[in-house]
Amino acid sequence: MKRKLLKLLKILILSLLILVMIALTSLYFSLHEKLPEGTSGAEADQLALNIQEAVQHEAYINTDYLQWTFRNKNHYLWNRKMHTVNVTLDDITVHLNLKTPSKSSISESSTDLSNAKKQKLIDKALASFNNDSFWVVAPHKLFDPGVKRKLVTLEDNSKALLVTYSSGGKTPGDSYLWKVDENYLPTSYQMWVSIIPIGGIEATWEGWTETESGAYLSQQHKLLGFGISISNLRAWNDSKK
Repeated sequence: MKRKLLKLLKILILSLLILVMIALTSLYFSLHEKLPEGTSGAEADQLALNIQEAVQHEAYINTDYLQWTFRNKNHYLWNRKMHTVNVTLDDITVHLNLKTPSKSSISESSTDLSNAKKQKLIDKALASFNNDSFWVVAPHKLFDPGVKRKLVTLEDNSKALLVTYSSGGKTPGDSYLWKVDENYLPTSYQMWVSIIPIGGIEATWEGWTETESGAYLSQQHKLLGFGISISNLRAWNDSKK
């Protein structure tokens, strides 16, 4: 009797696994899109310049401080001029030195941690900063070193900007297709990135706000219907200038 029950259980588990695989395969083929073809050159660069003008890129370049909270969880205070970031993850604060990573440190309240644990936290903070800051300042990174830009014509005959980060960072080759409104303000981008197996997943860029420094930043995103919140957002300059 036990053998029959075990056999039946194995059959049920196998059947369930097959159904899950079929569902995942169906989801993949229903959502996956190939990376679009595009044309590099002056037109692509001009669209990128128009986007940066819409988000007040010059004001962003001159911004001294930028702070935000990502998904009500990770907290950041970025001193852009000093190339340092205070990253608070749970109850630990990491002081990142972006220019000289070896000078990064952990808050004094965590001195009982081993060096290996501290380095692990520093690495985690840096990875979190690289990901979470992209959801805040990505439109200001269209001309970063190693970036390739292509002009793409969409099905409705509108133009979009395909940006590929060909070098640098931990995910070279990631691509984003920026869609914009009539004023060149980004409304969304589709992603072809290493951490998401389905290509072409789209995330919105909404809730644009003009910050104290004059830079335009987005505070709201939606990905597959789920919100990605950017709260406590502020960008400002040193009043002593």
